[in-house]
Amino acid sequence: MKTTNQKRVFTGVKPSGSPHIGNYLGAMKPIIDLQKDHQTIIFIADLHSLTTVRNAQELRQNTIDVALDFLALGLDPEKTIFFRQSDISEHCELAWIFSCITPFGLMERAHAWKDALSTGKKDPTVGLFTYPVLMAADILLYQADLVPVGKDQKQHVEIARDIAEKFNSTFGETFKLPMESTPDDIATIIGTDGEHKMSKSYNNTIQIFADEATLKKQIMGIKTDSTPIEAPKDPDKDAVFKLYSYLSSPTEIAALRERYTAGGLGYGEAKQILLEKHLEYFGPARQKRFELAKDLGYLEDILKSGAIKAKKIASETMETVRKAVGLVL
Repeated sequence: MKTTNQKRVFTGVKPSGSPHIGNYLGAMKPIIDLQKDHQTIIFIADLHSLTTVRNAQELRQNTIDVALDFLALGLDPEKTIFFRQSDISEHCELAWIFSCITPFGLMERAHAWKDALSTGKKDPTVGLFTYPVLMAADILLYQADLVPVGKDQKQHVEIARDIAEKFNSTFGETFKLPMESTPDDIATIIGTDGEHKMSKSYNNTIQIFADEATLKKQIMGIKTDSTPIEAPKDPDKDAVFKLYSYLSSPTEIAALRERYTAGGLGYGEAKQILLEKHLEYFGPARQKRFELAKDLGYLEDILKSGAIKAKKIASETMETVRKAVGLVL
């Protein structure tokens, strides 16, 4: 559990299919790296997934997959509290209480809702509209100090702080105001189209656990310019080099940079180098995931154990909240 000198780091991940390099570099690796000197809490946001997923088996499989992904990539259940959101009923209870004090206009200004309206989303739901309230409950329930997020998720932490301040001013000092944590150097990972953020929405991703043929197709499809093979190239303007640099040592990066600037390196060869580096870097994780998938009972035990630890923190917070709002004598 948390010691006096440890900050509590909290984040959630929606179970939404196979992770890509952008997910790993922007969200998964940063919080996994924090395990050694922070109390880390990671939850699988299966309740949030209900805003889009309408198939029970799909949601169950996605939940299994994201748990396997995190464990394979280095999440240590002895150091990190790892659980399913739906196993902790306090998330929904606190979300309802927050809904009763959250201004309607605050939700109307949420990026996710505005995007849904601007893109003409058919029949947007109440769940999508109040999504940030549940997210605020997720964060504030665990009195988090830091919340690792991408640039596009910062508003959700800001909304959580707004709701916390509203609650504190209405019912008394109860919630800590969390701060977002976004690594500047990997805040946005450009996708294979060389234009947009790497995202399943843009179909421009490089997966982590896909088969080698799929990975080769994705990497070889990275958009590059038309500079001829013999000509020098600027590595800092090339997506292939940038992705390689995220997975490589300083010595390896310097060596490839020299080849770019010297000329004679074609983009086809650069992509092959990136493919080999991807397979090397993620090789141990790919093997570990394969082994973990053989024993889903062990996976369930990890999530249940994490839920017991999370429940203790959540229950303590909700005891204070219920007293503050008058739900208990």
